[in-house]
Amino acid sequence: MLARFDRYVLGQLMVVFGFFSLVIVLIYWVNRAVSLFDRLIGDGQSVAVFIEFSLLVIPFLMFIVLPLAAFAATVQVANRLSTESEIVVLRATGISAFRLIRPALVLGTLVCILMLILSNLLVPVSRTQLAYREADLAEDVTARLLDEGKFMHPTANVTIFIGKVGANAVLERVLISDRRTPDREVVYTAEQALLVRADDGPRLIMVDGLAQEMSGSRTLSLLKYRDFAFDLDDLVPETSRVIRDLRAYPTRLLLVADPRIQELTGFTPAQMLHEAHTRFSKALAAIPIAGIGFAALLMGGFSRFGFWQQVATGVLALLALQLINNAAENAALASASVWPVLYAPVLVGFAILGGMLWLAEQPSIGILLLRLRRAAPTETAP
Repeated sequence: MLARFDRYVLGQLMVVFGFFSLVIVLIYWVNRAVSLFDRLIGDGQSVAVFIEFSLLVIPFLMFIVLPLAAFAATVQVANRLSTESEIVVLRATGISAFRLIRPALVLGTLVCILMLILSNLLVPVSRTQLAYREADLAEDVTARLLDEGKFMHPTANVTIFIGKVGANAVLERVLISDRRTPDREVVYTAEQALLVRADDGPRLIMVDGLAQEMSGSRTLSLLKYRDFAFDLDDLVPETSRVIRDLRAYPTRLLLVADPRIQELTGFTPAQMLHEAHTRFSKALAAIPIAGIGFAALLMGGFSRFGFWQQVATGVLALLALQLINNAAENAALASASVWPVLYAPVLVGFAILGGMLWLAEQPSIGILLLRLRRAAPTETAP
């Protein structure tokens, strides 16, 4: 009977967990997508680029929200079972809270495995691809500088105007105003131009144009040219292929604080060890977090007024774990030798879970709380 009950509860947990995961990920994703849309579309990128960037951030968002979804799912399912008196019936037959918690722990273990896959495989791959795509966009001169029909200012004292981008990427009606040299302004105009990539950077080849130079003495000089190469290298932001995001590096390199990564990125051994062990500690913490959500509803008997007190207890336990996690991360970032403290929230989480289950097995405590609740209005009455 208990095995059938475990499958029944685990099935409900998986359905509710999937629903909460989808909802919470969508909330985080929409919030992230709004800023991405403003930045990418504002820079002249296509909708396809926006979708690609949005999809690449999903693995990291899932790693963040899965424990929250597991906690919400266990609370929801336990509340439903308690409201329908299914848990009350099982407890009346002598089944302990330590036995009833098994489906929630199975869910927590599955979430832990999924988070380990995300943090050690999918997140590094997605963050690496995201970093490379950002570097590609930074080097995409056509998207950043060559937007037809607009006056663009890629850098101080330089203005570029392109009337039209024709067939075969031929630029028509091009104007460049260069005021970078003090007391000197040069305006280049051309009917047509081509963008080419040289070894030392991109260049704009202007054909059959006119250069008008105004010197500090207010003297205007005109020069017609058949072809002229305008160097765009200084107008393009300098990009680097060095990934400066620790989440993109493999766990095995972070665990040994690889000196090459330190030299390239400037990160300290403490930061690298913190990132590596956080991938394991947060995944392991999903097990007690899922169990706490279920165990909180096992404390106390059935009440027609609801189970808000038990739910509040579970939320407070979750907040306490978060505070401990913040303190542990600060300590681990300060010194590389104290990385074991990152696993403190896991141990404390299991301790809280064990305490909740022990309290659920003490009927005298539940009776005492019930008597105090009934006596409270009498003592305060005038």
